[in-house]
Formats: sequence, structure tokens, C-alpha cells
Amino acid sequence: MISFKKLEFGAVTAIFLLLIFPLLFRTVTSNVFEMQHAYGYKFHQYHQVFDYYIHYLLPLLAHITIVYAAFLFINMVVVPVYLERQRWLPGLLLAACTLLLVFLGIMVAYSYYYGYLLGVYSTIKGAHMYFAKSAFSTTMFYVIIYVLYYAGKHLYFQYVRGHKLLVNEPFVIGALWVALLVFSIGVRSHVLFMLVACGGPYCAAVFYVWYTKVFPRYEKVHQNKWLLTRDLLLASLVTGFAIYLLVLLIRRSRPEETTLLMLCLFTIQLLVLLPVTWWLYLARENRAATMLNLQKALGHSAANLDFLRSQINPHFLFNALNTLYGTALQENALNTSEGIQKLGDMMRFMLDENHLEKIALHKEIAYLHNYIALQRLRTQASPDIQIDVNINEQYCQHEIAPMLLIPFVENAFKHGISLRNRSKIAISLSCDKEKIYFDVYNTTHIRPDNNTEKGGPGIGLNNVRERLHLLYPQRHELNIRQTATEYFVHLTIHVA
Repeated sequence: MISFKKLEFGAVTAIFLLLIFPLLFRTVTSNVFEMQHAYGYKFHQYHQVFDYYIHYLLPLLAHITIVYAAFLFINMVVVPVYLERQRWLPGLLLAACTLLLVFLGIMVAYSYYYGYLLGVYSTIKGAHMYFAKSAFSTTMFYVIIYVLYYAGKHLYFQYVRGHKLLVNEPFVIGALWVALLVFSIGVRSHVLFMLVACGGPYCAAVFYVWYTKVFPRYEKVHQNKWLLTRDLLLASLVTGFAIYLLVLLIRRSRPEETTLLMLCLFTIQLLVLLPVTWWLYLARENRAATMLNLQKALGHSAANLDFLRSQINPHFLFNALNTLYGTALQENALNTSEGIQKLGDMMRFMLDENHLEKIALHKEIAYLHNYIALQRLRTQASPDIQIDVNINEQYCQHEIAPMLLIPFVENAFKHGISLRNRSKIAISLSCDKEKIYFDVYNTTHIRPDNNTEKGGPGIGLNNVRERLHLLYPQRHELNIRQTATEYFVHLTIHVA
């Protein structure tokens, strides 16, 4: 929507400049005395003094500028900020004040532009009543045009944009053509009406051929600029010749004017329509390429997550079984049964919760408690092993991806426990309304060369890095510090 507002502003400003540029250009390049005669004959007819600047140029410039400024204010401020948010009272007051200013500005401009009427009406009051009625009619005409424009824009975003059966760009151009046609009728400009009436179908037909045939063929088939130039000119000339014959049949008495009109339209096509069509075509292709890349990336990410989960689950299962095996050898059946119960809870978690995209954080914490309890069974016979757990669940009502925290704890027990050296593991977890804070600290020990677990972090820790990158991009912070004797992990996840 933001890009469309920029497009709206650019289009309205372009129309504003196109309207005032001919006035200023004619003023600079033409003889003022000749224009006095060309535009002031009605004033002279009714014995009124005519000044080109006061009675023609300035009133038209004021009229155009007032309408341009009012459109921007209504369309960019009043409607989106107040009316669309149902702030009716200030919105309607601002709209009414804007229309009142437009009415007064146009009435003043008409009092100069149609100043010769002061010599037509018997009283000054009669002339001013005419100015007021004309200004009111013009203001209401602009209101109707804007209502139709807003309704068309609303229907476009509600029912047309993104619809697979409709092409957005031709719809917008067709709506713009209708708006210009109505505007030309409203301002009673015969030249503008003929230019829009003939140029609309001509440009629409050429746009369709360029947009759907010529540019796709150039991009995807031959990529030959000479063939592209030939196709562009051929489409324009053939369509233009057909329109030319049709206009000649309708307006037989003015072939010279029709020829000049078609030459102007052909020039406009090459200078304006051609780059606009190319830009719209490239924008459409870029959108299609972006959507394709996003779909591929989404599929790749989903496949990666499934693969990572399939790797993580057996890894933890084997660790738990090894723990139970050591406990069965060292302890009595009571501890072994407790360990089996913890393992059952963990396996139930993996079966019921691990396939979900997100779970309640308290379930992940319960899994952590079961895992730590199993590890305590294995290490409780050694007084030199210290395990500190500080988990504060007061504000932990968040959801989190399953099996995201346990790899850090598993890695701590894997590398931080030694039955021959003093060891320590410290685990803490807390939350606030937006973030989860998780810290794991463990001592590290040199492993014998024949130890199967010797080396860096296992597959679980590597996988969790990848999962964090995929699931919480730009929304997590993972800091790992390591010395010869210590290993510290700090993880912050923004989940709100």
C-alpha cells in the first residue's frame, strides 16, 4: 500500500505539472499582445479591460493548484488518517473545510476568469451569483470524481489485486483512462477529450501487445534488440493505422487534425508508454522470481527442520539409554525404575510434542527437568560433581520450538562431567514479557584419546544453531565463550 501511495503522488503530481507547463510555456514563448487578443475578445466585446495575467493565467494556475493541493490533503491525510479509521467527526470537519476552501478559491478564480460577465449582468450581485453557482457545480464535480476514484481504488485492492484471473497493470491503466476521459468532459476541453478518447484504446492495445507478447518473447526467446525494435514498432504502427482509419470514418471532415493527433499519440507512446510498459514488465517478472525463490526457500527450510529433528531425537534417546545402563550397573532397582520413568516421560514428549512447530515453554522446561534428573542419577555417587539448576517460570508463558534448549544442556553434561575431576554445571532460565533468557555453564576436561565423545560440540549443538537461524532469524542472540577449563552459553530468544 505504501508503494501505491507513492505511485498516486507521482501520478497526480505529473498530471499537475502537465497541466501547468503548457500555460507557463505559452506565456514565455508567445507574444503577450497576441494572447491579449486571442483570450480577451469576450472582455472587449462587453467593453471590459482584459489583462492576460490577471484574467487568464493566474486564475487557471490558482484553480489547478487548489484542486491539486486539496486532492493530496484529502487522499493522503483526511481519508487514511481519519475516515478509514472511523474517526468521523474530525475527518468530516476537515473534509468540509477543505471543500469550502476549494469552493471559495474556484469562485474567486472564476470572478477573474469570467470577469467579462460583469458587463453582461445588470447588477454585480447577479454576476457573483453566477460565479458562486459555477464554482459550486465545479466543486461537486470534483467530489464525484474523487468518490468514483476512491471506490475504484477500494474495489481494486479488495477484489482485483493479486487475483490470478486478472492482470493488475492493465486494470490500473484502464481506470486511469476512464478518469481522464471524465475529467476532459468536465473541463470541456475538445482537444483533451479527443486525445484521451483516441489515445486510450490505442495505447491500451499497444500496451497489451508489448506487455504480453513482445517483451516476454525478447526476454525468454531471442534476446535480439533488432528484433525487439521491429516488434515494438510493428505493433505500434499496425494498431495506430487501425485507430487512424476508425477516427477518419468518424471525423471525415478533419483528416489533417486526425493525422496530427495520431502523430502526437505515436510520440507519446515512444517517450512515455514504452518505458512505463518495460518497467511494469520487469516489476512483474521480479515479483514472480521473488515468489518462486521464497517458495523454494520455504520448502528447503521445512525439509531442513524435519531432517534436523530426525537427527536430534535418536541422539538424545541413545544418551538416555546409556545413562540408564550405567545406573543399572551402579545402583539398585529403585533408582533404575525412577530413571525408566523419566525416560518414559521424555519419550512421550518426543512422540506427542516434538512434531509440532511450537509448544508451551513449560513443556520444554519439564523435559529439561527430566533430562537433568536422569543425569543426577548417574552422577549422584560422586561428591565432586556439582549441578546447579535455577529455573524461574514466573513470566514463562511463551511458546517455543520444541527441543531447542536441551542440546545445550546435553552438551554441558557430555563435556562438563568427569568422575575423576571436580566438575560443575550451572543452568539458569528466566523470562520477561518478550524474551527468554537461557544460560548454561560447565567445566571442561581433557578426554582420553580413546574416548568416543572426544571432540567439539556434538550434532545436537550444531543442529540447534541451524534451527535458531531458520526459526528465529534476527530474533535471537547466541553467545558462546570457551576457555581451556570452562564453557559458557548465553541464549536470548525474542518470542513476543
